[in-house]
Amino acid sequence: MSLRILGIDPGSRITGYGVIEVEGPRQRWLAHGQIRCGEGEMAQRLLQILNELGALIREYAPQEAAVESVFVKRNVSSAIVLGQARGAAICALAGAGLSLAEYAPAQIKSAIVGQGRAEKAQVQHMIKALLKLRQAPPADAADALAVALCHAQLRSAPLPRAGRSGGRRWTLDQLTALTRGAKS
Repeated sequence: MSLRILGIDPGSRITGYGVIEVEGPRQRWLAHGQIRCGEGEMAQRLLQILNELGALIREYAPQEAAVESVFVKRNVSSAIVLGQARGAAICALAGAGLSLAEYAPAQIKSAIVGQGRAEKAQVQHMIKALLKLRQAPPADAADALAVALCHAQLRSAPLPRAGRSGGRRWTLDQLTALTRGAKS
């Protein structure tokens, strides 16, 4: 039986997405692309991410989704903006009733390239090779496909204990509880 996975690389200006289908050890590319939000008001960009991901979910009907987690490299305000884009993506997933897994960038790169500090070009090259694409996808779409492939590899692995790095899976009930808590 096959499983469709939606991978998301959130960004406030460009959000990458990738859809794969997994059947046993085989992985097949279905779609990839970018949601380009431009320079407009943040609220409008977030709404665009929410709406366009909702349309993609309706079109491709994934059973599971995975998203890259936020990391703070140097600029905390950039991480906050990225967190808002992730929030819009997570709301689209929760609204569709999809379970969500989160993976750290280093974990994704390690699963795809073999090392957690791989460059974007290395990820693009491996995505092209693994999914047998004619050309490498744009960086944001390649990252989203990498998130989906990482999830395909790690989805049955046991969750790490608290305090250890790794993916986190959220149920719809947990997402709903999180959003309710944020309203208070």
